[in-house]
Amino acid sequence: MLAHFWWGSIFLVNVPIAVVGLLCAVALVPESRNPRAARSDPIGGVLSIAGLGLLLWAIIEAPTHGWTSFTVIGAGTAALLVLAGFAAWEHAIDHPMLNLAFFRNRRFSVASASMSVAMFAMMGTLFVMTQLLQFGFGYSAIEAGVRILPAAAVLAITAPASTLVIHRFGTKLTVGVGLLTVSAGLWQLSLASVSSTYVDVVAGMVLLGLGAGLVMPAVTASIMGTLPRGQTGIGAATNGVSVQVGGALGVAVIGSLLSTRYQNLMTDRLSSYRLPHSVMDTVLGSIGGALRAAAQVGGAPGAALSQWAHSSFISGMDLGLSVAAVAAATAAVLAFAALPARPTAEQQPDTPAAQKNTSAH
Repeated sequence: MLAHFWWGSIFLVNVPIAVVGLLCAVALVPESRNPRAARSDPIGGVLSIAGLGLLLWAIIEAPTHGWTSFTVIGAGTAALLVLAGFAAWEHAIDHPMLNLAFFRNRRFSVASASMSVAMFAMMGTLFVMTQLLQFGFGYSAIEAGVRILPAAAVLAITAPASTLVIHRFGTKLTVGVGLLTVSAGLWQLSLASVSSTYVDVVAGMVLLGLGAGLVMPAVTASIMGTLPRGQTGIGAATNGVSVQVGGALGVAVIGSLLSTRYQNLMTDRLSSYRLPHSVMDTVLGSIGGALRAAAQVGGAPGAALSQWAHSSFISGMDLGLSVAAVAAATAAVLAFAALPARPTAEQQPDTPAAQKNTSAH
């Protein structure tokens, strides 16, 4: 679709899938209504959106404005204050959007964190790998997409089969090993160099898909299994939030680390050249911009610019993926320490203590 239509057309792929999902949900998903459901929490919704929006903006804009700039520090500080206000508000009211009491259960909180870390790694890696495949290895958009299919195929096969793995080895081992596999895949990808080829990175992508396929179903079952039947809606919503926030932070953090190192290295290498401001902005903006500028310059200077852009991009990518690998390994340690060895046979019954209710997103 990128080869034949405008870039926004890719989002239309999801429309028929969403329609089918809606019809299947109406026909097949059993009801789980909370008989004591509380009213909605619009203030909590606004605070969560504002806090997360400011945090992501600060991380994404840090390479442009500088990590120590007043703008970035101010936005980051405001984000933390707003998110603290969100937590205080949710704790104080009797109808919170997100019941913070659920996070006192280590099985719930560690499972949510594990899901976020898995999606942090998956989405952040896909963000940089699509650029590596196209700008580093020279593949077209469709060729790059085909070469990511092995990771997607492994995930698609592993996720349904993970139920058998959980039954045989338990939640703790499944999630812990899955996160370690994610970390190993990220570490393998972080070893890429300017001389690497697709063959050198495919193993890391497959490991990433394998680990994510083990983690996601296991932590979803853990989250849902901690809640009373009447509150499975908030469990599903919290699981969805873990996925979305983890993915957004993965793109923001890994992308910003990549951009920061790329821009620093390119600035140093071009410091002796008096390039026009507009050209410099293009070169520092992305590896794609630098390669376009190199093609226009041509000759030995263009070849040098292209080489510098490639090596700077690879260095930034390696940094971002190394940080993600450490995060996944740390989450694995937490999973081994805090998750139960086995999932419970069934969800807890509704109890008065458990019914400080929430309304799902």
